[in-house]
Amino acid sequence: MTDLPHIASRLFGTPLLVARPKLDVILGVLGPRLAGHALEPVDFGAVPDRELEITPQGIAILPVTGTLVSRSGYLAAASGLMSYGQIGDAIEAAAADPRVRGIVLDIDSPGGEVGGLFDLADRIAAVRQATGKPIHAVANETALSAAYAIACAADAITVTQTGEVGSVGVVAIHVDESGADRQAGLSWTFVHAGERKVDGNPHEPLSGRARADIQADVDALHERFVALVARRRNLSPEEVRATEAAVYRGDLAVRAGLADRVGTLRQAVSQIVTELPRPTIPRGRAASGNRHTSSADTLSAGGTARHPPTAKEASMQTDSEHLPPPNDKNISPDREPGEDKSATPAPEPGAPVSPAPGPAAGVEQRLRAEYAELADVAAQAARLGLKIDVAQAMAKSIRPDALRRSVLEQLAARSDAADLVAAQTQALNKPQGESPIVKRAREAASRS
Repeated sequence: MTDLPHIASRLFGTPLLVARPKLDVILGVLGPRLAGHALEPVDFGAVPDRELEITPQGIAILPVTGTLVSRSGYLAAASGLMSYGQIGDAIEAAAADPRVRGIVLDIDSPGGEVGGLFDLADRIAAVRQATGKPIHAVANETALSAAYAIACAADAITVTQTGEVGSVGVVAIHVDESGADRQAGLSWTFVHAGERKVDGNPHEPLSGRARADIQADVDALHERFVALVARRRNLSPEEVRATEAAVYRGDLAVRAGLADRVGTLRQAVSQIVTELPRPTIPRGRAASGNRHTSSADTLSAGGTARHPPTAKEASMQTDSEHLPPPNDKNISPDREPGEDKSATPAPEPGAPVSPAPGPAAGVEQRLRAEYAELADVAAQAARLGLKIDVAQAMAKSIRPDALRRSVLEQLAARSDAADLVAAQTQALNKPQGESPIVKRAREAASRS
């Protein structure tokens, strides 16, 4: 049996953010208590018994169902109540899970207590800001009053075709039991200190002062509720107040600005997946252009070689054609040669889903691949007598293909210089005829 006297104390004489139909049901069950009849258990709507669900895309689906309360530890599990603490803990746990990339709140609740609600809304906003993981809400089928306040804490709201949102209002109930007391022969006397200590008690009619105090409390909470909805839904407070706590279904909710789209829970999950940042895919062989450029094309901008490639250049070019492409097994030893590096392996059945690599992982992998290529070019150049600073090349954002062309051009220039020096040496050693000085000396000697 549920502790109904305790529940009654949580319902009467305190502000509530609960939809009127649900309130009618609760009061209908608790009403006989006022006439002294036996208490019957209250069915608040059972909470689905299920663990955190994570889709293959890394979306956590969290249920927010039943009547919402500040604390529920003292109630039986079958009561169907769900506490704000439970909801906050579930959201924080999901956001901290590395498998989770986004969160969808599956809401089917008429609302509930005020206590703890606004703290939960702040808690959800803090989780969103700290983790950067998007949070969407789905009214599936009901997100009213306090439940709608929770939905507004999300980044977007989806409502099913027959789903309901709204009921942005506050209610407080006072039950005057003085007539029933007289019929039962009961007379209540309160001995108290403090003039307002027993204002609003159920055993005497509600005084004007007590009513004014309760109304002021309800109005203040309503203004806070309106401000939350206006801020999160990008509406003016006047537009929110103009709803007069009405309930909006499906398309009407979207037109009123209380929801973003009409759709199912499945569609909401697909929508949040499309809004997630796409992982950066490292550039492969095709992205880096034609890596097998011939030495003739490299040495001549017009496509004609200045001279046939030397043995060293041919060796350099042959080595370059065997350079491993980015993401080859020397970069990722866990992949086999010839394996498609862009494909994502399918997860094993029942295995936990890992989140897709983020942009930082893609950039790091691409830089590793470029560094490996640059280092390979530098090693080949060193064997040919050229020194290359790989770190400086990386700092100047020199691509491996450009560095390779530079090496080939240096080799070609060195070959041309060798040919020129050889030609000049031959010219100096070639006989130039008899010197004029020697010729005049010989003529003078013959005359004398």
